[in-house]
Amino acid sequence: MALKYYHAEPLANSLKSMVPLKEKGLAYESIYVDLHKFEQHQPWFTAINPEGQVPVLDHDGTIITHTTVINEYLEDAFPHAQPADAPLRPHDPVGAARMRYWNKFVDEHVMNFVSMHGWHRMVGVIARNIENGDFEKLLENIPLPDQRKKWATARSGFSEADLANATAKIEYALAKVEAQLGQTKWLAGSTYTLADINFYSHCGMMVERMFPEMEVASRFPRLCEWRDRVTARPAVAEALKSEDRTAPGLRTWSGHVR
Repeated sequence: MALKYYHAEPLANSLKSMVPLKEKGLAYESIYVDLHKFEQHQPWFTAINPEGQVPVLDHDGTIITHTTVINEYLEDAFPHAQPADAPLRPHDPVGAARMRYWNKFVDEHVMNFVSMHGWHRMVGVIARNIENGDFEKLLENIPLPDQRKKWATARSGFSEADLANATAKIEYALAKVEAQLGQTKWLAGSTYTLADINFYSHCGMMVERMFPEMEVASRFPRLCEWRDRVTARPAVAEALKSEDRTAPGLRTWSGHVR
């Protein structure tokens, strides 16, 4: 068995599938893809993933992409490699359905809105520092049309209306998670699952720093207590120590979690 994991800094998607690898105790070769050098768009990487996005899991030559798919694949491919406290995907149909419900919610109603703020505040800085001719060449190398548009928008800046809508969506998600944690210890029920890892990686770990005006600590105390429990897990702590070549000035959120 040989696993290779192509990833960027331990944040968002790269963290989301790194944590299950650590939780399950799976040995893997860590291959850092430097997004600041646009390695994800280079021919050597697009030969692995034609979409030009990280992370990517290579299991004995089988390429798996998209984090929710990767995480479910790990559960299917390594069913006996589980954390000591509980499996990351519940074995009972109801628990598995709840986990998938929350994963769908995060993937469709949280991730892109948090990402918009990240691109506006961080990627925009990178994009605006690229000379015009070089930036056009960069866009030509991006395989996915939507990603090309996102880079172009980050360079010019997202509209205030779009950012306000994204903020409202995030605030709704926080209230929804807070309410759920008033009923269950973890998002999908009594055990920690892939759903917790998903929300933590994309929003829960850094939302308080991203949006201080939301007063997260006072308005969403259950979420903060849940976040601290996730952060304290040995596998999560280990994942957060992974390689990070992000320029210190751009570690607006990720740098403070470690």
